[in-house]
Amino acid sequence: MYDHGAGKMQGKRRESQIPAGEFKSKCLQIMDEVQKLRTHVVITKHGKPVAMLVPCEEQPTSLFGCFKGSVKSYGNIIDPVEVKWQANE
Repeated sequence: MYDHGAGKMQGKRRESQIPAGEFKSKCLQIMDEVQKLRTHVVITKHGKPVAMLVPCEEQPTSLFGCFKGSVKSYGNIIDPVEVKWQANE
């Protein structure tokens, strides 16, 4: 990955900075590198941070099917219960 200026370590990840003009001209290449190397890039304007490019999660979690296999069914849940309720008396 390019050394986009003052690179520094944040925890275990490498974080580098790049001016917005340079980011604009190399955007696709930098995006590929961030995804491949799992690094963070801070985009600056006039030397001040304005945005951060970070890699997405490998497998985004879908809400559909996330509870699959976690629910247990005990018998027929559709038919009426054969229990007399006090409210019916």
